[in-house]
Amino acid sequence: QEPSNKRVKPLSRVTSLASLIPPVRATPLKRFSQTLQRSISFRSDSRPDLFSPRPWSRSMPPANTKRRGSKLWSETFDVCVNHMLTSKEIKRQEAIFELSQGEEDLIEDLKLAKKAYHDPMLKLSIMTEQELNQIFGTLDSLIPLHEDLLRRLQEVRKPDGSTEHVGHILVGWLPCLNSYDSYCSNQVAAKALLDHKKQDHRVQDFLQRCLESPFSRKLDLWNFLDIPRSRLVKYPLLLREILRHTPNDHPDQQHLEEAISIIQGIVAEINIKTGESECQYYKERLIYLEEGQRDSLIDNSRVVCCHGELKNNRGVKLHVFLFEEVLVITRAITHNEQLCYQLYRQPIPVRELVLEDLQDGEVRLGGSIRGAFSNNERIKNFFRVSFKNGSQSQTHSLQANDSFNKQQWLNCIRQAKEKVTCAGKAGVLSSETHFLLSPNGSRVPQGETTLEQMDHSDCESDCSMDTSEISTDCERMEQTNSCENEKQIETNV
Repeated sequence: QEPSNKRVKPLSRVTSLASLIPPVRATPLKRFSQTLQRSISFRSDSRPDLFSPRPWSRSMPPANTKRRGSKLWSETFDVCVNHMLTSKEIKRQEAIFELSQGEEDLIEDLKLAKKAYHDPMLKLSIMTEQELNQIFGTLDSLIPLHEDLLRRLQEVRKPDGSTEHVGHILVGWLPCLNSYDSYCSNQVAAKALLDHKKQDHRVQDFLQRCLESPFSRKLDLWNFLDIPRSRLVKYPLLLREILRHTPNDHPDQQHLEEAISIIQGIVAEINIKTGESECQYYKERLIYLEEGQRDSLIDNSRVVCCHGELKNNRGVKLHVFLFEEVLVITRAITHNEQLCYQLYRQPIPVRELVLEDLQDGEVRLGGSIRGAFSNNERIKNFFRVSFKNGSQSQTHSLQANDSFNKQQWLNCIRQAKEKVTCAGKAGVLSSETHFLLSPNGSRVPQGETTLEQMDHSDCESDCSMDTSEISTDCERMEQTNSCENEKQIETNV
């Protein structure tokens, strides 16, 4: 071969070094990488170690998150009993066992919330005792309540695992759930305080470490605090399932029907009280810039029909409340380290409110013709509310985060107007027709919202669509092209 003038890097030394390294099997390497990843997630060099020593760091936690496996009655007890029972009776026993097992799981979670969250944060002075009492509410009082039901259910269970009668136990125990009033009514204030405290680095760091620990099952603190409410609204479903598989001539038939009636009445009553508590919470956090903004329609409101974050056509984030007979447009601010809502304009009576559904692209961003040349995403999902009474008038073009969220707002406002119009005078709207928009834009009835879907994620999500800032040249166009009316209506307070 002809000699080549291309430089060749010698590899003999590299090869010899590589030959000295023994082969590594894939399995230990994978385990090492998982251990390293867990170590990084628990401690970051960018922030100081605030919790040393940590109780859970004494031994390395398992790689897999602790999971709670579902149990079936037929798998838990002697399967031979199945040969003596009909298919319907087996389903009945499964439903009764699910009720009992759910109580056991609930008690375990409530004790875990106290032991793994409340007590350590108090001992480490991460939160004050007063703050923890506000967040955890009457959680401690619920544990013996459910332990009592579990004990009663276990006492009537036969040695073979089957249960003959449960109806009389439920009829006698369910009235104890009235004590849920104070716990559920406190949840709005508890969630707001928890979200505020998470801005504290120590609190956020502690909660994050708990979330990454196996005991949490990937549930954050609010998920644990929300478990009692979730359990409460599940009782009617569990009892109906037991009743569905109970023969008509069974002694439990009448007791179960009575128990279902009791729990439905309790849930309805708690719904009303929780809705009133939520309404009072937000009314107390309204900040009036002047006395003229105060309205008796707000003071007399007992329910928040819906509320959430919207944007106007200038991109200003607004938090809008629809009470029973008045629409209140506010700005979220921090006052005395609390999240409050400063009135943006005068409250608008629902009776005199004019609602318009705007087509995509119809709104002028910033009050100019700029909207015709803007990104289509920025001019979607708008609706307009306006009000005119003598010399007082105002108009707001409001943008929801998506089409579904927009439709829910339209439905809520229309229903509120229909109720006020049909009543012909100030009246109290029933809670069954009230709706609340959750942070992700979903709508659920107020009765179900307060108990079945309380702002269930631990971190608040932005309810409105983000829009970029208005450019300088377009603002100049706005100043020259917007009519005098638009200038007067959209002036910032």
